[in-house]
Amino acid sequence: GLRGTTVTLEFASVGATENLIMASVRAQGTTVIDNAAREPEIVDLANMLNEMGAKIVGAGTPVVTIEGVEELHPVTHRVVGDRIEAGTFIVAGALMADDRGVDVTGFCPIHLGMVLKKMELMGIDCERVEDGVHVNRAERIKPVDIQTLPFPGFPTDMQAQIMSLMCLSEGSGVISETIFENRFMHVQELVRMGADIRLSGHTAIIRGVQRLAGAPVMSSDLRASASLV
Repeated sequence: GLRGTTVTLEFASVGATENLIMASVRAQGTTVIDNAAREPEIVDLANMLNEMGAKIVGAGTPVVTIEGVEELHPVTHRVVGDRIEAGTFIVAGALMADDRGVDVTGFCPIHLGMVLKKMELMGIDCERVEDGVHVNRAERIKPVDIQTLPFPGFPTDMQAQIMSLMCLSEGSGVISETIFENRFMHVQELVRMGADIRLSGHTAIIRGVQRLAGAPVMSSDLRASASLV
């Protein structure tokens, strides 16, 4: 069987942290994960496993400690709302811009803290409502500078969507991608639609235009597809 140990992650990977936690709950002894990811999904996974009888402390912090148990038992657990899905709909609501706005519910706004902060700096009205956000805009979009970082920083999975919004800003903004390589595949596709974007290494410089136009484009990944839609 598996035995508990100390694991230090070179990068605070969500998938690595989740898999280590799941492997550790039934391992013999104690496992310590150093430099663990802190995303809300990690906390939700730990909460569910603890409800099942696991002994996990520190989820949501850089150090997670798991004491192995003999068995787990079934539970009913409601999964935390998908913050990236919610953020995608919030950006779509900001792009639509009318008098009514859009309600996006079923998630915790705290989980999108940095995204909402940046959008508010862009002139987007993100009013927190029960279990979600009411989003609207009436003025031109203001440019901002964004750097993707592990949670609680700006999520890389919202980078493409926010770039679509910045394409219609009044001025120039910069997006720096620090998490994944080759995650600017959507840039050339947005350019086909009339966007003004220049790439320099892991940085995209976006100069706002009045409008985009329809064009044949290629989807390279899930978030890029959402940005093109």
